[in-house]
Amino acid sequence: MTSRGTSESPQAVRRHAARCLYSAAALGLLFLLASCTRAPVPVDVAQPSPAENGPPFFHDVTSTSGVNATYRDGQEAGHYAILESLGGGIALFDFDNDGLLDIFIPGGGDFGGPDKKEPRGLPSKLYRNLGNLKFEDVTAKVMAEQALFYTHGCAVADYDGDGWPDLLVTGWGRVALYHNEPVDRADPKKGRRLVERASAAGLRPITWATSAAWADLDGDGFPDLYLCQYVDWSPANNPRCRGYSAGVERDVCPPAQFKGLPHLLFRNNRDGTFTEIGKQAGLRVVGVKDDNGKQVDMGKGLGVVAADLNDDGRPDLYVANDTVDNFLYFNRGQWKLDESALLSGTARDDRGLANGSMGLAVGDYNQTGRASLFVTNYENEMHGLYRNAGREAFYHSTSTAGIAALGQKYVGFGTSFVDLDHHGLEDLIIANGHVIRHPAGGSRLKQAPVLLRNLGEGRFKDYSKRGGDYFKTTHVGRGLALGDLDNDGRLDVVISHVNHPVSVLRNIADVQKNHWLGLKLTGKKRRDLVGTKVTVEAAGKRWTRFVVGGGSYLSAHDPRLVIGLGTADRIDRLTIAWSHGKTEQWPGKDFAVDKYWPVTESSATPRMRP
Repeated sequence: MTSRGTSESPQAVRRHAARCLYSAAALGLLFLLASCTRAPVPVDVAQPSPAENGPPFFHDVTSTSGVNATYRDGQEAGHYAILESLGGGIALFDFDNDGLLDIFIPGGGDFGGPDKKEPRGLPSKLYRNLGNLKFEDVTAKVMAEQALFYTHGCAVADYDGDGWPDLLVTGWGRVALYHNEPVDRADPKKGRRLVERASAAGLRPITWATSAAWADLDGDGFPDLYLCQYVDWSPANNPRCRGYSAGVERDVCPPAQFKGLPHLLFRNNRDGTFTEIGKQAGLRVVGVKDDNGKQVDMGKGLGVVAADLNDDGRPDLYVANDTVDNFLYFNRGQWKLDESALLSGTARDDRGLANGSMGLAVGDYNQTGRASLFVTNYENEMHGLYRNAGREAFYHSTSTAGIAALGQKYVGFGTSFVDLDHHGLEDLIIANGHVIRHPAGGSRLKQAPVLLRNLGEGRFKDYSKRGGDYFKTTHVGRGLALGDLDNDGRLDVVISHVNHPVSVLRNIADVQKNHWLGLKLTGKKRRDLVGTKVTVEAAGKRWTRFVVGGGSYLSAHDPRLVIGLGTADRIDRLTIAWSHGKTEQWPGKDFAVDKYWPVTESSATPRMRP
């Protein structure tokens, strides 16, 4: 494969990627034949950095924040249901448009007792940001008619274009769609409320929804919805599986015990309703057979992210599936999604094997201007760092990045690229935690989170010891969302755990020598902007960021963009390639650094005010 600008055609590059992948698949088959378990792979190990290299990046402020919420899985009933293993996510969004990020936390569910088989929902919580990292529980006021079902994930978008963010909540058996409405249309001072509208919107039928991503796939200005579904578990299909360690008679069954469910694609009808069009648009169909007549196992979706992955101005979709091939849908326009994961090199790992994939992130970690992918996987599998080589081809670059060993030690979930201290390169953060109650082989249920420092030239180093006290302890981590909770330009983190309170981590990184630029983008006529690409030039360098939908695991990040500039104290040029639109440029003199700037598409006056 070659980078953009060569004479090699896109088709040739993709054929070459496919040949490499099939060769890797054959090698992976030999490994499988040699052993029924996956042996560790020789890797380039990234050694942890000494703790004395610098001050911590994060401080745990949960106890003083007012946030007190716990995701419950109902394991005390003793059913050992795979339902219990997924956990929950986090949504960071400004529901009342007061300029401060609020926090939504799904509540999960339980079974009501060992003699009860049907899962039931537990209340979710919404916390309003009061400033200075203080939050107030406003669930009763804002979500008075909360839908109760066994919940997992969340996704945020203004689905009706009224200028207010709406909230989707996923789970077993259904989803909830909370429309953001005024309490009293005649008196805006009475505040906002979130009113559940999923049935009226046509978001049904749902079997088991996990992660979701909003993106305007057809360019009409309104966000459409991709919904991952997992497996065909039900109270009637809850097999008994033996434990994985000696003396453990029962544990949670693996996903191989179940069939995958079809994923769903809902077209926004622009009137507050949706129509499911997945099959017509080209989504992979569950239940197809291979050349030998054997049913192909697919689906089992746990993560999805929407972003422009091939630089054509349209949002594409990448999907993390559990133990089966991942999906990559290139958006060809006119509701044609071209599933190209095998051809692009993103369906499997570098040995041609499907992984147990969960979390997703999109970023330009190697400063090529292209959107690369990061995928968190199950233990004894490398996390997948797929470097975007251009021309719809990706290289599996985990080993060359120096982080292969980390993926083998952990079960990874929520993740994101993040410039921890504005040094100008995108680092990585990962929440970890096992899904098995009694893991075998020395693994532990509770696992430490990981921080990976971007050293440049495509390499990372383990900086977890500089994460702060939270990173020195173990957790059953799941969803993770990034956002600037105190508007100081440093991205804070909120992490969900299974059966343990959510953690709020304030970013306290030393940024005295570095600078940043914050952008709050608004589309023309408030249209959805997922797929937009932003480039900042300063001091002879170039930084690229992407507006994404979904990502991480079951979670929604702060929609604003924060670009670390290193020591550059001014920018030369800002370029925005709007999704489904034109490219606009502004001179750097219009933007002072270390501030958030609102930027509106096709603005009559390019000069902004912070």
